[in-house]
Amino acid sequence: MLRVVAGGRSGVGLWDVEQVLGLASDPASAKAGQGLARLEKWTGTGASDRALWGLCQGSGKQPYQTAVELAGPAYKCSCPSRKFPCKHALGLMVLWARGEVTPGDEPEWVSGWIEQRTERAERKPGEVSDPVAAQERAARRADRVSAGLAELAGWLDDQVRQGLGGFDQRAYGELHRLAARMVDAQAPGVAGAVRRAAAVVGRGHGWPGELLEELSLIHLIVAAHAHLPDLPPSLADTVQTRIGWPTETARVLADGEKLHDDWLMLGRVVEPDDRLTVRRVWLRGATTGRIGLILTFAAAGRPLDPLPARPGEYVPGDLSYYPGALPMRALLTQTDPRTPAPRPAGLTVRQALASYVEALAADPWNERWPLVLEDVRPARHGDGWALVDETGDGLEIQSGWDPLKLLAVSAGDAVTVAAEWNRAGLRPMTCWHNDRPVTL
Repeated sequence: MLRVVAGGRSGVGLWDVEQVLGLASDPASAKAGQGLARLEKWTGTGASDRALWGLCQGSGKQPYQTAVELAGPAYKCSCPSRKFPCKHALGLMVLWARGEVTPGDEPEWVSGWIEQRTERAERKPGEVSDPVAAQERAARRADRVSAGLAELAGWLDDQVRQGLGGFDQRAYGELHRLAARMVDAQAPGVAGAVRRAAAVVGRGHGWPGELLEELSLIHLIVAAHAHLPDLPPSLADTVQTRIGWPTETARVLADGEKLHDDWLMLGRVVEPDDRLTVRRVWLRGATTGRIGLILTFAAAGRPLDPLPARPGEYVPGDLSYYPGALPMRALLTQTDPRTPAPRPAGLTVRQALASYVEALAADPWNERWPLVLEDVRPARHGDGWALVDETGDGLEIQSGWDPLKLLAVSAGDAVTVAAEWNRAGLRPMTCWHNDRPVTL
């Protein structure tokens, strides 16, 4: 946990402005936060050994109440922004990093918020109050899932017999009807896969091939469910997860594979929408080399849990892995304070793709995989960009991702980049210039 003393200093290490802005969800937020880092825009600012706070006047009559819990960090603001941290939290932290926030006593609205967070963190998962009723509910759901997937299997067989010619004329309505049917059947994972298939139709010249790929993966999950008792236990767990069966946190903590290591935070990706904000944090063990994925969810407008570390830092602790053929998602129990980490070792483009192929062989439905690329440079690739290694091999960066910060850090030099890879391309998260990590 960071400990604040006068001038915005920390017993663990000084946060500079660049580190604060590295927490921003996008460049626009970072720029807006810098614009609010002026004392004349704030009243009632203060800092304690665990939090920062202040009031920032917006367009309304009442100023926005903004607080930052430094242990995470975690953020609270009364503004309507769905970004975490919002521009007000970023502006307040920039002021603090510059030593312009003086120590003070926490107001009640700050101390109460932190105490509520502490209580939630200490609360243990509850036991099932009525195991018999829970078992009956699970059996009813299993029947609904089986009926829904049987209907989907029949529809897929019809498409094979009829062919996909002219499918774009009826695709939207049919696929969205099927997605709604999968929701009714309590198979939300399959519903999401059907929606992804619907989104492919008509998108670019190669959409029939992409659609066939999406439908093939759906067919594979349906076929795997039909043979669930015959599958190896780890693969059966993967199939049920992909269908949408939840895995209780208590089961993961009690029975999941546990690994202790110094976990390097490779980076994080935040995806907000109108209903839910999802954050993916990618970790890699310094000794084991194992990958860990920490998933965090929050309803729209609600803050996410604090990050375990900043990208480029070690988090000493235990990972408890969710069951599956490709153990990746995990729960983190931090055992010691986070520490700085050197630049990680990386792979060539060919080696990185080989690791992705191995991951797909274990779990063909896996959508994302973290890659650490060594000695790569950003280069133009058609209308977009790619990361190219010293052999000339490259991976295309997702369209729409802004490469300006990566270009500024690289300045033509080779850098190490941690990125998230999927079929849409590469999404850089963190880069290292020498041993200095920079959040992208």
